[in-house]
Amino acid sequence: MTGQIARVIVADDQAVVREGIVMLLGLLPGIEVIGSARDGEEAVALVAELAPDVVLMDLRMPRCDGVEATRRIRSEHPGTQVVVLTTYADDDSLFPALRAGARGYLTKDADGDEIVRAIQDVLAGRAGLSPVVQRRLLEQVTGAPEPTGPKLPDGLTAREGEVLTLIAEGLTNTDIARRLHISTATVKTHINNLFAKTGIHDRAQAVRYAYREGLAQPPGTTVT
Repeated sequence: MTGQIARVIVADDQAVVREGIVMLLGLLPGIEVIGSARDGEEAVALVAELAPDVVLMDLRMPRCDGVEATRRIRSEHPGTQVVVLTTYADDDSLFPALRAGARGYLTKDADGDEIVRAIQDVLAGRAGLSPVVQRRLLEQVTGAPEPTGPKLPDGLTAREGEVLTLIAEGLTNTDIARRLHISTATVKTHINNLFAKTGIHDRAQAVRYAYREGLAQPPGTTVT
């Protein structure tokens, strides 16, 4: 999109986040923010009114979520591309959004350069995907096996079990993100989910839970 100014709408239900994204985009080259929406319904209405090039779309929003808004925008206004910008990079968020017609998918720890690149990519007919999302899609396409193992307690998923084990090993959120090749925001989401499922409230309780359930071994324990 050399020399072209991308006209962008931002959709996010959290006012502070929405205003922060608008402010950031205002500082980036080649982008003009022409509107912002508090939910999917507003996003669809603004697209009909303003015909933007791209919508930066959150997923978890009231009234009409980002997936449904994306589906409607791509169906009713095919000249507008959608780049998802969300906290979540799990399969239950990623694949419905892509099936709905999103051409880009970023997590909210993306920096300005990544956002510009994703917008440029979708306007050029390419996919604007973060490295984490690209890896996940590649795993799906190549049929990489999902982690398997014994049934985990309290309905924990395999990934939540991995995160819990790494917490017990003393890793920080940043360390866990690097180890699992996911964003720190996704790590926080997994931690919030596993805390809710197990009824634990802090990392110290998480470590004790992991030891009790056999998901990790206390230091000095000999495995026989």
